[in-house]
Amino acid sequence: MRTFAMITAILLAMLLASCTSNPSADVIYTNAMVWTGEEDQPKAEAVAVRDGRVIAVGSRESMKNYSGPSSVVVDVGGKLMLPGFIDDHAHFTAGGFQLQNVDLRSANDEREFTARIAARAGKVPGRWITGGDWDHDNWPGGRLPTRQMIDAVTPGTPVFVSRYDGHMALANTLVLEQAGITKETPDPPGGSIVRHPHTGEPTGILKDEAMGLVWKLMPAATDTERFEAAELALDEARKHGLTSIQDISSDEDIRIYKRLRDQGRLTARIYCRLPLGQWDELAAQKMRAGSGDEWIRMGSMKAFADGSLGSSTALFFEPYLSDPSARGLPSDVAMNGRLERWACSADSARLQLSIHAIGDSANSLVLGIFERITARNEKWDRRFRVEHAQHIRPADFARFAALDVIASVQPYHAIDDGRWAEGRIGRERCRTAYPFKSFLDHKVRLCFGSDWTVATLNPLLGIYAAVTRRTTDGKNPQGWFPEEKISVEDAVRAYTINNAYAAFEENDKGTIAPGKLADFVVLSDDIFSIDPVKIPDVKVQMTIVGGAVVYMNTK
Repeated sequence: MRTFAMITAILLAMLLASCTSNPSADVIYTNAMVWTGEEDQPKAEAVAVRDGRVIAVGSRESMKNYSGPSSVVVDVGGKLMLPGFIDDHAHFTAGGFQLQNVDLRSANDEREFTARIAARAGKVPGRWITGGDWDHDNWPGGRLPTRQMIDAVTPGTPVFVSRYDGHMALANTLVLEQAGITKETPDPPGGSIVRHPHTGEPTGILKDEAMGLVWKLMPAATDTERFEAAELALDEARKHGLTSIQDISSDEDIRIYKRLRDQGRLTARIYCRLPLGQWDELAAQKMRAGSGDEWIRMGSMKAFADGSLGSSTALFFEPYLSDPSARGLPSDVAMNGRLERWACSADSARLQLSIHAIGDSANSLVLGIFERITARNEKWDRRFRVEHAQHIRPADFARFAALDVIASVQPYHAIDDGRWAEGRIGRERCRTAYPFKSFLDHKVRLCFGSDWTVATLNPLLGIYAAVTRRTTDGKNPQGWFPEEKISVEDAVRAYTINNAYAAFEENDKGTIAPGKLADFVVLSDDIFSIDPVKIPDVKVQMTIVGGAVVYMNTK
């Protein structure tokens, strides 16, 4: 009996020990300078990961409790480790396609623009030339391109190349003829066919909804082409420490993302935003905001209220300084009432609204829609988003705060557009343009991203832009409207914690804490302590998704 009792006691002790012992980690990242983003434990030296999630955060010494015979220990070399960067707004697969296409962004004048299109046409004669991302504000004189600039070098090649903001594009004469666009063609609602001031003939520039006259002609990409483009985009994301992308998606994109996930090749998590006009399809599938799994989530709907500042189609209360006859273009759905009807119905179905608004009038219009939805529909955790929120009427900051609207902005636009924005709308309206600090001062949740390919995908350059506001032409070394600068920590929060919240993912992402996904980025330098002007020189050393290293800088 004594022997039985002793054995029972020993077994009970072993059982209790197994219940209270720490699980062994698959991998331990140690000797790191960890910024967790958590208020109760803001800093640490090491992180333990098991099954793709964090199981412990603490000192190097404490990690002994999680080290087992099969645990892999990775020495981070004393480098800064952050939660993985999240991009709040990207055209992700489109970015992959652009990596394969003609690059017009860095063309410094009209001659170089023409030469690059000629070179591309020589390589792919007869195939559509698209993408491009040209910026006429880089050219002496800043004149818009015309079809005459490219017709001679593309006689049998269709060309439809976009300005980098995506709100206007240049077609050659061949494409205009195929689309049936002549001087008699009326401007479509929400769009503009730019015409020669004397002859009335189309110049080749189509703005916003007018671009749709050509899009319907363009051959659809094959699944193979989409797959290759998505893989190129994922490669670009890994290099920049991005572990999650909040994408402006199509059904075709989502199908490819699911294939990549199922094959174990998806190295960034995707939050997909589909066009608002498809809200009823998602509602019929019982989708809700944040529906999905750890890799692919849906339930957010994207719509447009206006165009862009660079294309002079952003909607303002007052006329453009550069064109007193224009105040911008509301989108066609904003003009005919569908935007508000769809938005109200989508919100009733518990789908998130992400509405593009750039001009101050467009932002006010969207806030009005949100106010009426809030008054009309049942209360829920809706997390309204305004995408871009670039130019804000001072009185509307309080409306953002009262409605708890997320300002989903892209900070690099401030230092890029800041080169020429005052020429479009004047200095006074620019005082509340890209108003990062004003949003924070009004307790508005600020989220950061790229709008890739409109701007660089690199979050470090976005942080640099928000912190320094030094325009890319070097003319504002102290910052363009420096009162709107924010701290590095606030910028990092906008790329991590706040973005996770904006996608209903704050329980899984955004900070480094037990239970959360093990998505991290390791940087070459401590961006919290270096001179902010040196942030563009900082490199991503490692990108880690689900505890696995998906990118290692070997240079």
